[in-house]
Amino acid sequence: MYLLAQRNDCSYNLKENVLNDRIESSNMTIGIIGLSQTVMGILGNFCLLYHYLLHGHTKGRLRATDLILKHLTISNSLIILSEGVPQTVVAFGLKHFFNYFGCKLLMYVQRVGRSVSICMTCLLSVFQTIMISPMNSCWKDLKLKAPKYIGFSVSLCWILYMVVNVIVPMYELYMFGKGSVENIVKKRYFEYCSANEQKKINGLIYVALIVFPEVSFTMIIIWTSGSMVFILYRHKQHVQHIHKNNTSHRSSPESRATLSILILVSSFLSFQTLSSTFHLCIALTDHPNWWLVNATHLISVCFPTVSPFLLMSSDSTLSRLCFAWIRNTKFPNLITKI
Repeated sequence: MYLLAQRNDCSYNLKENVLNDRIESSNMTIGIIGLSQTVMGILGNFCLLYHYLLHGHTKGRLRATDLILKHLTISNSLIILSEGVPQTVVAFGLKHFFNYFGCKLLMYVQRVGRSVSICMTCLLSVFQTIMISPMNSCWKDLKLKAPKYIGFSVSLCWILYMVVNVIVPMYELYMFGKGSVENIVKKRYFEYCSANEQKKINGLIYVALIVFPEVSFTMIIIWTSGSMVFILYRHKQHVQHIHKNNTSHRSSPESRATLSILILVSSFLSFQTLSSTFHLCIALTDHPNWWLVNATHLISVCFPTVSPFLLMSSDSTLSRLCFAWIRNTKFPNLITKI
């Protein structure tokens, strides 16, 4: 009996060790993917931000689309720094390194970055649709007025979501101060911190102030993207009719800019749909599994990571400037030796 019990203990310990090794290997894989994603995203977005700041300093004023893309880059950087970096650190073994207020601040930055990113993408698609619309369309009266209101719209977007996303934590502090903590539960899927949340009240507030505007913005993005595709198709037919004998005809700068924005918006919609679906699965699950949590965080950082490189691929001058900046700031010693 003693030998049998000892053999069972050895078998149990062996299985436990194998399971722990698999978990550590999976965490290391997620950590490497997250680290690569975070580094590429930070380099790409900071490079774009450097370009827009330099362009604004030398030219004096940015174009309307560049102003929107500049703030889209800032919001994407906030998402990477507040979500990508902590999850990468967790994957390498460091957990619960934020206190309650640090966790609330981090969640606030994540929500503001995500909300502003959606708002800027919507603003970009609406503005581009207005600007490429023909003069006999219903947008003709807005073509001259739209660029004047871009700065105001960008500022309003930031102010609105900075205020909206502070309502929930302020309400929680108010309820906590009153001692009404009986319905407060802990979010378990944040491994870098733990934070309490008033589940019923937060659900209603979140749907009204966050989910509904995001769904509305997404529907507007889909509608304006379809409008841009239709306008480009009509333009292409018109150009082919005029230049049917000219084989060397090239697309206009407006068409190329619109195509790059369409690619950016399409990638946003794809990653946004995936991210929202995974976030919904987590919200509906009391104890989400390890794979679902990590996949959700990786997908959430995909668009902020990919978007600067999509913009660089459509602008050769921008890509050369950014890669030169990366070389000069990251590898100066290596370059001088070569």
